[in-house]
Amino acid sequence: LQLYNFGETVSIVFWTDTWKPESFFDKIMKNRQNGMHTLCLLDIKVKEQSLENLMKGRKIYEPPRYMSVNQAAEQLLAIIQNRRLQGEEPEITENTICVGLARVGAPDQKIASGTLYQMSTVELGGPLHSLIVTGTMHPLELEMLKLFSVDSSSFEKDAFQRTT
Repeated sequence: LQLYNFGETVSIVFWTDTWKPESFFDKIMKNRQNGMHTLCLLDIKVKEQSLENLMKGRKIYEPPRYMSVNQAAEQLLAIIQNRRLQGEEPEITENTICVGLARVGAPDQKIASGTLYQMSTVELGGPLHSLIVTGTMHPLELEMLKLFSVDSSSFEKDAFQRTT
């Protein structure tokens, strides 16, 4: 994907039972409305304390957690569903073309492209992961993404609607 076609970068955080922010979604939608791709940096929890240990002053840390592309995609799908329940029809749908990245630059890096729904089921292995939500794609970008497609037949449905 061409670097000058990227809009604002966002961070997708782990949701909890009581905290499910959606503010990053609005930035992704704004980028997409402007035809820009969005690089989504996925949450990492390293050296985090539980609320109980924090309150009691115990230096006991939770095991490290790294958000995967599937988890990020699932949260985006949940936001899309919430927005539809509120009467909106978001610019980003289950069929929006996305790119999942894992361990970029390492010998075992993985790249997968497909719909947002497909990203919720793709397995890219260990951390660190990132997700790109595409905007308007140049035909060369589209051709390159096809090389990494999870399923080329579903890849073509939405992709050609978003080319320049």
